Amino acid sequence: MPALNFALNHMAAPTLSPGDFFALSRKLGVRDVEIRNDLAGNAIVDGTPAAVVRALAVENGISIASINALQRFNEWNDARQAEAVELADYARDVGARALVLVPVNDGSGQGDGERQRNLRTALSALKPILSDRGITGLVEPLGFEICSLRSKREAVEAITAIDGTATFRMVHDTFHHHLAGESELFPEMTGMVHISGVDDPALRVSDMRDPHRVLVDAGDRLDNVGQIRALVAGGYAGPLSFEPFAPDVHGLADPVVALAASMDFIRSRL
Repeated sequence: MPALNFALNHMAAPTLSPGDFFALSRKLGVRDVEIRNDLAGNAIVDGTPAAVVRALAVENGISIASINALQRFNEWNDARQAEAVELADYARDVGARALVLVPVNDGSGQGDGERQRNLRTALSALKPILSDRGITGLVEPLGFEICSLRSKREAVEAITAIDGTATFRMVHDTFHHHLAGESELFPEMTGMVHISGVDDPALRVSDMRDPHRVLVDAGDRLDNVGQIRALVAGGYAGPLSFEPFAPDVHGLADPVVALAASMDFIRSRL
């Protein structure tokens, strides 16, 4: 088993400023991070210039793997295009390699034929925006039953159909993969892996939500270890990015200890 490339999504410690988040990553020996545009009172939402965040990353020896995320990307309209251009510009200027693309997740746009058409329309429009700036688009299917893009197979087919393999890859999220019940992995089309666990033994899969997502440990019900093993065996060598949403994780006094323990657990099982 090759060395694992652990990464940190800012959701692992969302109350930290970018500088403190990068310092946390450095303490853990983690080089790749994902920054977010949905953390109130934090960059990017507070208007912090990309150059400032980029300088903080360089100072800490950190590489920005992605910005997470352009929401509702497959509901393409003038407002979405303007948002995509703004985020792609920020990604370029901050030195990020990729922009995560999150689909509509409110029960709309799910019709057979409609969802595939909407996906292709959005990817076709995003392709020049991203490629002109040297940014990879990371399509993230979500496992929730109300999501307009649950299937990685549909994502791969759409990327291929618009000749987008030079611009797009997928996010394999271990939580969403489990919820979607899809067996195929597509490691060759994966550009980012998000990892989080669910420990609650009484929770039905259909009732699992973001606040249930904790750090991966021995109680994990999502088979993170099995998913990671299969992806690596299939040739995936990219970031494995911790993305826990549970309030208990966000409230940890010392996330370094908990994150290091989860990394050690995953390594020991692989």
